[in-house]
Amino acid sequence: MTSPERSHTCWDLAVAVAVHHAGGGKLARQPVNHEIFQVSTMSALVEGILDGDTTYDEVMRHGDFGVGTFNALDGEMAAFDGDFFHLFGDGSVAPVSPDELTPFCAVTFFSGDAEIDITESTSRDDLLALVDGTVPSENLFYAIRIDGMFSHVTTRTVVRQSKPYPSLLRASGNQVENRLDQVSGTMVGFRSPQYVQGMTVPGYHLHFVDSERRRGGHVLDFAIESGVALIDRDVDIHLELPTSEQFLRTPMNADDVEQQIEAAENVSHSG
Repeated sequence: MTSPERSHTCWDLAVAVAVHHAGGGKLARQPVNHEIFQVSTMSALVEGILDGDTTYDEVMRHGDFGVGTFNALDGEMAAFDGDFFHLFGDGSVAPVSPDELTPFCAVTFFSGDAEIDITESTSRDDLLALVDGTVPSENLFYAIRIDGMFSHVTTRTVVRQSKPYPSLLRASGNQVENRLDQVSGTMVGFRSPQYVQGMTVPGYHLHFVDSERRRGGHVLDFAIESGVALIDRDVDIHLELPTSEQFLRTPMNADDVEQQIEAAENVSHSG
């Protein structure tokens, strides 16, 4: 595991940024601000509200890039370049059908404002630390895209649940983890502020699809050998709330929502 030298950069200047040494990266002089379109909240998933009434046909009108899930937690969603992928619990991948429904997703129209060249083997923590040092504020939203050759990617994908639905934490407890070695592909997701705890996943929320579009899932860990990370600054967010009876009547004031989201999204359950 290596530790990149963190470059001190100004967002609006064309400055070279790279892992381990300067060279090749550049920042846009006039970043384009985009809106994140989000369906429902993480608090709703935590409470077991796993059915929504928003179709992916509607979601696709609001973005070409993002992450999400499907009704009954039937796998994960990853989107980039206008292609939407359904990542199933067995690690397989298929195109999203426009009539599929989602209880939670977040999308945007992606346009990279900053670029980080990755020229040496770099761990997840080191790369995300470099992103942290590149963004101008921790209080804004950012879409993150990472393309490259990964020495490994560890994923976990939710499997379809049956009614009565469990909480998100219980549903994530029996997921199978998959490790992909020496794999090329695309990682997509968001970096969100800490103050949105409960509304979405604070920090990083990333999904992965390999170059052959055959394997993927929710990212727990990775190491990348070479590639590029693109950062898109998003300053607006549109929150589309459900109007179902379950959503309207379910209390969402759990004291441990932060811990439940962290355990469901980022903690390995293997072993």
